[in-house]
Amino acid sequence: MTDYDNDNVFAKILRGELSSHKVYEDDVTYAFMDIMPRCDGHTLVIPKNPSRNILDIEQADLEAVMATVQKIARALMVAFQADGITTQQFNEGAGGQVVFHSHVHVLPRHEGVKLRPHTGEMADQDDLAEHAEKLIEALKGID
Repeated sequence: MTDYDNDNVFAKILRGELSSHKVYEDDVTYAFMDIMPRCDGHTLVIPKNPSRNILDIEQADLEAVMATVQKIARALMVAFQADGITTQQFNEGAGGQVVFHSHVHVLPRHEGVKLRPHTGEMADQDDLAEHAEKLIEALKGID
């Protein structure tokens, strides 16, 4: 397995070198809107500590990430009036991983609505900001 790259895009977000639409943060995790969302509300949850993926993440960080994933999922159900949630986590290039910092995708889903294709095009920043605000508001009611 390749070593962790301190210059990956998520490491830069954590260092404040790149902006993001943050929706949640605690001592161990950070959650923000995916800039190339497959659906409205598509959120990423990452550990603050460096790890490439599930193969090298510390157990405590993995547990914290999953607790945040659950919190975000519950809030997405409310904020986007979702019928369900899809979570995705990819490991190494052959497993579909593109950014080599541990992360989990959390996607609100609606019956009969397919995910948008991953085109590599960034979403409108105003739309992402609006989605972030909806999620932040819903998080206020989540334990």
